[in-house]
Amino acid sequence: MKERTKLAWIVFLFAAAYYIPWGNETIRQSGLEAFMMLQEYARKHVLTCLVPAFFIAGAIAVFVSQASVLKYFGATAKKILSYSVASVSGTVLAVCSCTVLPLFAGIYSQGAGIGPATAFLYSGPAVNVLAIVLTARILGWELGLARAIGAVVFAVLTGLIMAFLFRKEEASRTAGRIYLPEDEATDRTLTQDALFMLVMVLILVFAAFARPGEGSTGLWPGEGSTGLWPGEGSTGLWPGIFAAKWYVTAGLLIVLALMLKSWFRKDERVSWVQSSWGFMKQIFPLLGAGVLAAGFMLGRPGHPALIPEHYIQSLVGGNSLWANLFASVSGALMYFATLTEVPILQGLLGAGMGKGPALSLLLAGPALSLPNMLVIGRVIGVQKTAAFCGVIVILSTIAGMIYGAIAG
Repeated sequence: MKERTKLAWIVFLFAAAYYIPWGNETIRQSGLEAFMMLQEYARKHVLTCLVPAFFIAGAIAVFVSQASVLKYFGATAKKILSYSVASVSGTVLAVCSCTVLPLFAGIYSQGAGIGPATAFLYSGPAVNVLAIVLTARILGWELGLARAIGAVVFAVLTGLIMAFLFRKEEASRTAGRIYLPEDEATDRTLTQDALFMLVMVLILVFAAFARPGEGSTGLWPGEGSTGLWPGEGSTGLWPGIFAAKWYVTAGLLIVLALMLKSWFRKDERVSWVQSSWGFMKQIFPLLGAGVLAAGFMLGRPGHPALIPEHYIQSLVGGNSLWANLFASVSGALMYFATLTEVPILQGLLGAGMGKGPALSLLLAGPALSLPNMLVIGRVIGVQKTAAFCGVIVILSTIAGMIYGAIAG
């Protein structure tokens, strides 16, 4: 951290301690809500959800070559292949709306078509496996599933629409082909890498499996379910799985340890741990700050804080065109550090935000921000940037209205 940044933090903390009127009852309640929400995250989501997800992200970053993804975006690549790779690249890269910009600028300047390049630009931060898992775990599996499906579909649609809108310009821009180094050779097969990833995903699923609630039957969750997967609030199969979750998780951890010892070199294991630690260092402070800010401003569901609930309900309550459009535009202009949109949405939903506008913000927010737009404009021009942002806002608004109508 630079000395100037340290000084800025010291000044900010001193000013907060000096000027915040903690004698005010509303301010005290908001401060309590901030730390209550932080405690809730620490107890319910960090060890069983975030930590396994960090190790998965670290493994993806180390063992899945970015070169093997990006090399399919050139003008000579098959359209089906190029859009398919672009639409799921976020699961490999796990970046935010600003981190993805250098990668986007690099592949576009080296010959990537505007369609696959913008599909990649949207997918990079939107199809973030950590964010989707945390969304499902905290905001409910329905919203997590809708976000995952919407993000992948949007990446393809955005790329296709951009390619159609600027097809004449792209026709004259055929020179150049992306060059990326070949994947490094390893002693493992593709099947072994896939099994390694599968075991880690299963560890995440079982470790984060929520306790079944009362009052519903079958495989689907009942009222009040907040589990990562369908199961909380149901009877039958799911209570049995919950009872055995730690035995299954322990068995999977043993299998994972054997895989690491047999299939991976020591330097690869070290790189994996370092990459996972890098994600933790980058995300944990931002997430903690985001949770505190969301708790202070919005409170937990059913616990009011600084911003009155009727303000939220008047702007983004219900499922009107205005509410969804306002959520999409607000999300597009705001900057969300990785994962911080989840606690913010948790507070907004608790304060009366509709489910449709929540999805609209989730689909528009992580992929766009004002700093992000300024950089994109320098790379592809103002006209294409405006079209890219407009397409995402419109698609997010439509998706929010559809989801709001379905989810009720």
